[in-house]
Amino acid sequence: MLEKGVDFPPDPGSYVLALIAVEPFRLRAGALGERLLDAGVYLYVGSAFGPGGLRARLSRHWSGAQRLRWHVDYLRRQTHPVAAWYQPQAQPMEHVWARVLGAGRGIAPAWPGFGASDCRCATHLFYASELPSPGAFRARLGRAGCDTGGLRARGTAK
Repeated sequence: MLEKGVDFPPDPGSYVLALIAVEPFRLRAGALGERLLDAGVYLYVGSAFGPGGLRARLSRHWSGAQRLRWHVDYLRRQTHPVAAWYQPQAQPMEHVWARVLGAGRGIAPAWPGFGASDCRCATHLFYASELPSPGAFRARLGRAGCDTGGLRARGTAK
């Protein structure tokens, strides 16, 4: 589990946030409606190109935002973060990352449209019964032609 107060870089970039649900739960996420979700690991793919970059966005997700703004804010109320994989970047890569992550072994789309209301991706939320390896994700990104030189992982790594 990631220690409290971990410092993320203030740069813009893309990220995967790993969240754990210890038991099944019912989640209502804005206009997406309500759904019963299983216990396990949820992997949310996002980007941080606003003020404060990755530091502001990942810290918000890590601490649990008071104001519900994004789909992941709703999910965060029912789960707790255990890891973050992130990379400072000049251009958002979250859509490529979502496609690559979703093609990983043992990873499945968790909820159609989740986190993807502003793009053509099927989803930005994925489910796994256990936390995938950040090394395996890095390798898949590399095979997809993505630069992985600045990819960092914080938190639990199995």
